[in-house]
Amino acid sequence: MWRALIPLLLLFSPLHAAEISVAAGQGALQPIIDAARPGDVVTLAPGLYEGPVTLNKPLTLQGQDGAKIDGAGTGSVITVDAADVVVRGLTITGSGDDHEAIDSGVQLTRAARGAVVENNVIRGNLYGIDIHGARNAVARGNVIEGRQDRRMNDRGNGIYVWNAPGAVVERNDIRWGRDGVFVNASQRNIFRDNLFRDLRFAVHYMYTHDSEVAGNVSVGNHLGYAIMYSDRVQVLNNISLRDRDHGVMLNFANGGDVVGNLVRGGAEKCSFIYNSHQNLIANNRFEGCDIGIHFTAGSERNGITGNAFIGSREQVKYVGTKDVEWSVEGRGNYWSDNAAFDLNGDSIGDSPYRPNDLMDHILWSQPAAAALIGSPAVQLIRWSQSSFPAVLPGGVVDSFPLLVPVAPEVTSEVAALEQAARPPWLKE
Repeated sequence: MWRALIPLLLLFSPLHAAEISVAAGQGALQPIIDAARPGDVVTLAPGLYEGPVTLNKPLTLQGQDGAKIDGAGTGSVITVDAADVVVRGLTITGSGDDHEAIDSGVQLTRAARGAVVENNVIRGNLYGIDIHGARNAVARGNVIEGRQDRRMNDRGNGIYVWNAPGAVVERNDIRWGRDGVFVNASQRNIFRDNLFRDLRFAVHYMYTHDSEVAGNVSVGNHLGYAIMYSDRVQVLNNISLRDRDHGVMLNFANGGDVVGNLVRGGAEKCSFIYNSHQNLIANNRFEGCDIGIHFTAGSERNGITGNAFIGSREQVKYVGTKDVEWSVEGRGNYWSDNAAFDLNGDSIGDSPYRPNDLMDHILWSQPAAAALIGSPAVQLIRWSQSSFPAVLPGGVVDSFPLLVPVAPEVTSEVAALEQAARPPWLKE
């Protein structure tokens, strides 16, 4: 029986895959793709090719330097509707404008399991890559430049991931458009080592669990990393530079780790934690924002340790009636405005630190009181607190403040991007 099957196995095995070379100027590309067999490698020579095209069998579509497919403003330029397809080394332009159809440079349907989209230039499309239900898909090493001729909220996302468990998005350079990566209703996704510029959100999570956001760089966006309605997300070693609103935001996000991130320069809030519980927030550096970290809406049972709060106008905004300890196992956080003593030389302050006082609470609840900030009455209240600790309000207490700040590494290339960024909201 097995001997009878051997010819069939050989017929459909990759050993019999053909390499098909295509020259520009041969008319529509779709008939050539239709004539290819499963496993074939279709290589496009430099030049312009007519799209849109659909890949409905497992094959590789790749381009030599200068090979370009243009969709002429109709639908998605390349639609992948089969498993194990590779799209590589192409310049892809000219999608349609339909948000409902998610017109994209490359669209992966539910059938596109294990598809790989890598090392392409995807420019000027409504969406860059749409991973729509395709399990274990990979988007790697692409340059994605979105539309600039619409208001930001009317553009498409660089990469849109919907219900695509196991998707990996790595080492992409994404600019303009709406969100860099927008993921919805998915799980077990990895977004790592991407660069995001001139966007609304760099990474936007909605209802996506058990995932990782690691090693990404966000420069000059409205918001860096927004983790919303998502549980057990690892936000590790990311960088947010000169983003406008927040560097890292947790909104109804529980059981995750926010560790080793750097937020610096220009943000309204380096970090915003809203109704999020049982997260570890550790070894991050929050520097030069209006507010270092804002906790609100009853966020509780979070472990906060090893962070550095440096040079923000307000290091912490937290309103509560009871003390909340911000240290874990005898290790607190670094505060640039804490004039601490360390007589035993263990790099931990000898006395607890409170980042806010009673006047902070009054100003947060009654903003009009800011007009009195320099008055003798305000100075009397602050003197009373320092002399009589019993009048201190509830709020954040760091019983083991650190004297040495964590300093995540920033490469020279990323530092140059930070210096060159001139978003319109940047406070000079």
